[in-house]
Amino acid sequence: MGHGNLRGAAIRRTAAESTGSAKRGGRPSAAPRAPSRFSHLARTAANLAGHPLAFTLAAAAIVVWAIAGPLCGYSEGWQLVINTSTTIATFLMMFLIQNTQNRESVAVQLKLDELIRAVQGAHNVLIDLEDLDQEKLERIRRHYLELARRARDMKSLDTGSPEVDTSPDSDDAREK
Repeated sequence: MGHGNLRGAAIRRTAAESTGSAKRGGRPSAAPRAPSRFSHLARTAANLAGHPLAFTLAAAAIVVWAIAGPLCGYSEGWQLVINTSTTIATFLMMFLIQNTQNRESVAVQLKLDELIRAVQGAHNVLIDLEDLDQEKLERIRRHYLELARRARDMKSLDTGSPEVDTSPDSDDAREK
């Protein structure tokens, strides 16, 4: 699922709040809103589902279901219980996982955008890069591949940082 618009809105909102330019009726904007009920529920459920106890309970439920098989004569009802349970759990977890992934992705992109913005000499055009279409992304990727190739060919410092020796016989390569 795409989230570029969410991230762009978050950047604009964050920028407006940090500069104090977001005003309502001449007053500074209100404090950031509390997370929505769904967001709170999704975080709580994701934290619980990722806990080792949740795995243990799920494994125990499967063991109980498997033991009940012979007692129930491996009936259709016995099979329906596990099929229905796993389908419901999978369906709900899909939304929780997607919500968590969206939040995490937006947060990482915001952090990367801030690093690009803050580092002197960085190209600010790379901010919001994930919102570009595939053709523009590919053009930029080819440009950076060419820059990397030229830097390796010249064996020169292109960042002011120490060079990384990528030859197979270097001490750094043997340590890895």
